[in-house]
Amino acid sequence: MSIGFRVFTQRDLPPKDLVEKFKHIPAANIADGMNRSAAMASYIRLMTAPTECNMVGVALTVRARGGDNLMFHKALNMAEEGDVIVLSNEGDRSYALMGEMMALYARHKKVAGIVIEGPVRDVEALYSLGVPVYATGSTPGGPYKDGPGEVNVGISCGGIFVCPGDIIVGDADGVIVVPKGLARQCLEGGRRLLLNEEVKGPRLADGTGDRSWVEKTLDQKGCETIDGIWLP
Repeated sequence: MSIGFRVFTQRDLPPKDLVEKFKHIPAANIADGMNRSAAMASYIRLMTAPTECNMVGVALTVRARGGDNLMFHKALNMAEEGDVIVLSNEGDRSYALMGEMMALYARHKKVAGIVIEGPVRDVEALYSLGVPVYATGSTPGGPYKDGPGEVNVGISCGGIFVCPGDIIVGDADGVIVVPKGLARQCLEGGRRLLLNEEVKGPRLADGTGDRSWVEKTLDQKGCETIDGIWLP
């Protein structure tokens, strides 16, 4: 077996109806329901027009050599409807790993979205093509196509471990990763927090919300309150 230069063709996937249920829950609610441990770093940001509902799909993972998109092209050929291609790029930000042409093909394949730990190009065209793309930024410099790399292996993207078949959720805030084995619990946790906000939000807006927790927490943590003016 060619370690570091290989393609796995099969994934363990969650039920499609379960994946679809994440479309209308804010990514922040889902992430909070996972003890705030699932969000990719803020440098991976939405590069395309916001959509009415979340980007949601199952991870088709790519581990690429820095600045090289050969295995990204292989993943695009393999992609199925509803996949989110998630690409790890050794932290390189020198070369754009995709542009308009790849996005057009991704749209044809009905890919649910693309998450890249690296830059893109053709940003004006990408913005309105209808395929959600998250990346670290943009540069006109194009990539190499030499390999090596791997498809459908565990990767780290935006500081979060991603397995093939995990559920990827993205909105205007960013991207979170829902481990496929914990999807039902994460869904229920996100729903509970969303319902709680629907009750709490109007109360905070009109000033009737309970904010006593702030003082209680400060007291418990041992914060000192001084009735005076600080002097240097």
